Amino acid sequence: MGPVTMCIVALVVISITHWVYRWRNPRCNGQLPPGSMGLPLLGETLQFFAPNTSSDIPHFIKQRVKRYGPIFRTSLVLRPVIVSTDPDLSHFVFQQEGKLFESWYPETFTEIFGRQNVGSLHGFMYKYLKNMVLNLFGPESLRKMLPEVEQAACRNLMKWSSQDSVDLKDATASMIFDLTAKKLISYDPEKSPENLRENFVAFIKGLISFPLNIPGTAYHKCLQPIGYDSYEFVQGRKNAMRMLKNMLQERRAKPREQQSDFFDYVLEELGREDTILTEAIALDLMFVLLFASFETTSLALAMATKFLLDYPLVLKELMKEHEAILRRRENPNSELTWKEYKSMTFTLQFINETVRLANIVPAIFRKAIREIKYQGYTIPAGWAVMLCPPAVHLNPGKYKDPLHFNPWRWEGMELNGASKHFMAFGGGMRFCVGTDFTKAQMAVFLHCLVTKYRWQAIKGGDIVRTPGLQFPNGFHVQITEKNALKRETTSNST
Repeated sequence: MGPVTMCIVALVVISITHWVYRWRNPRCNGQLPPGSMGLPLLGETLQFFAPNTSSDIPHFIKQRVKRYGPIFRTSLVLRPVIVSTDPDLSHFVFQQEGKLFESWYPETFTEIFGRQNVGSLHGFMYKYLKNMVLNLFGPESLRKMLPEVEQAACRNLMKWSSQDSVDLKDATASMIFDLTAKKLISYDPEKSPENLRENFVAFIKGLISFPLNIPGTAYHKCLQPIGYDSYEFVQGRKNAMRMLKNMLQERRAKPREQQSDFFDYVLEELGREDTILTEAIALDLMFVLLFASFETTSLALAMATKFLLDYPLVLKELMKEHEAILRRRENPNSELTWKEYKSMTFTLQFINETVRLANIVPAIFRKAIREIKYQGYTIPAGWAVMLCPPAVHLNPGKYKDPLHFNPWRWEGMELNGASKHFMAFGGGMRFCVGTDFTKAQMAVFLHCLVTKYRWQAIKGGDIVRTPGLQFPNGFHVQITEKNALKRETTSNST
């Protein structure tokens, strides 16, 4: 090896060594929180996405909190990240939204949700879209929607009770998707030549997988048509967006005289001369609303039903509340009223406890707009901050015996909004606008379920977190109508 070659090799080695050193020791005008940046480029991504079957604080988080404390640094999907399990820092981040922090998600998630999705927009544009959504999911609209929610729950429960078993997660997802799609775009799966929900199934399979866009991975496939089980093909985001765009164009060609769904409202906004809404933003918004409304709520309902099987005293208390509602009526078969819904105190405690322990949203991301000093640490401008709801919700200092399902712990506590110790629906100015809609759907479904049906687990029900919650083997239950059991017993005795 000649002198020139040796010099080149030495320079390469020195450069790589310097680069690795800089990776492990990022520059900072102050003191970074303790932690490890992991392997160059890959960081600690593999460890973060490692599957676990526990409802406890993820091992990745728990191990590092034990080693570094409640605030630490790492690197995930090519980005330096400050991880917060500290309620005070998490609350501070929420309160400083738009001032010191802004919403941020990894590049791969932004790509799959759309670069103009509501989660990636800031300032006035975000507030504008939020107000649009509140027209659909706000309290006044929800009050009018309650009968439709009850009808959908009763209709589907009746259908499922005629089957030997039903995968509750998948079945409730279908129920909620159909209801939400009807309110958003008047979508009728029986009349559509393509199944819109199938596109979202492919999308979700990619979203919950290891998020690297490499051919052959589920993430890569979720953007494209793929073969799946007995279906001819399942389409991902690209084809879902094509369907939504076609529907929007058809509605433009044949406008309605009166507003009947969210699409009509969007078209009205797009037609205004002073509008700031674009078709691309409107379609991304529609996509995110459809996804968020059914995937997270169906997971919560599956977990709620599982908790009722595991905790019979909770089921007894829930039945007591809902049967009392029926007894107070002049006509036991009349529709659920808004007053009755608002009287479901224990039900709302039960819902809060379900989402606390389910931790369906495992992480909330923000990005530092400028350099920030906090408790002696420096958060550099441009760094991501990951808030960890499971660490907050399973903190034994706030929640006694945190892994035990106990709805009574919420008695006398505030059941709406977010706090330092409860962020199942986010917090700050980005507190989920669909929270009331989600709680109403869950409460109404539970009302129909516990007053009219019994159920038992058939198979599945095991959970895996990667880090998002999944039921890898489904959650199959057999649902039986209570009146049918009475009729059968009477017939046998006769």
